[in-house]
Amino acid sequence: MVRSEMWDAQTARSYDTPGTGMFAPEVLGPTVDRLAELAEGGRVLEFAVGTGRVAVPLAERGVAVSGIELSEPMLHQLRTKADETAIPVVVGDMATAQVPGEFQLVYLVYNTISNLLTQAEQVACFRNAARHLAPGGRFVVELWVPELRKLPPGQQAVVWESTADYIGLDTYDVLHQQVVSHHFRFDAGTGRQALLSRSPHRYIWPAELDLMAELAGMTLECRHADWTGQEFTAESRSHVSVYRKTTAR
Repeated sequence: MVRSEMWDAQTARSYDTPGTGMFAPEVLGPTVDRLAELAEGGRVLEFAVGTGRVAVPLAERGVAVSGIELSEPMLHQLRTKADETAIPVVVGDMATAQVPGEFQLVYLVYNTISNLLTQAEQVACFRNAARHLAPGGRFVVELWVPELRKLPPGQQAVVWESTADYIGLDTYDVLHQQVVSHHFRFDAGTGRQALLSRSPHRYIWPAELDLMAELAGMTLECRHADWTGQEFTAESRSHVSVYRKTTAR
């Protein structure tokens, strides 16, 4: 399955969950707060802007936000919230698509860089971010830490969330650094399985991200466990990494 097929019309229609999940105030609020701070009043570009989960509240703060989005159905959902004047979007691949002008901040949230399934594509994404940044500008990546320590010998799957109406598990191919996320959703009334969806990813270690940044002319400025600035440790399940452009390209 190619990425444009994964983010189809059905997925786009069900993507937004106002007030819950990734749209919960305690999740979205700190994200928008931190990005607005890092923008420092300059122009901002979101790779894989999607339905505008982050871009819309950021624009409402007065930040000049543009986007790149591969999926036209996702962009259609965004357009129900903000028009082209409010949030200009270029349709294309975040690893290659170009947006006019320079930006103070480029960001990529909620594990989305892992949707690029090869190392070459991920390196190209970093280079594309650097291409859009003004000298001294920042690239922000939010990403999960691969949970390989939870895999006993001979086991390929890790359950990372289990509730009454949802089970999420990842199956790992450690030889090729690939993971497939499986999402089982159940009807709250009957307990029967209502939906199964899968999404492929290429997982990336923080040190590998840092090398990708170096290849693109950027260096790590800071890394925290979340958007509120909690310390990143060996036990952290995710990280927010901020890179600064060090060369003019």
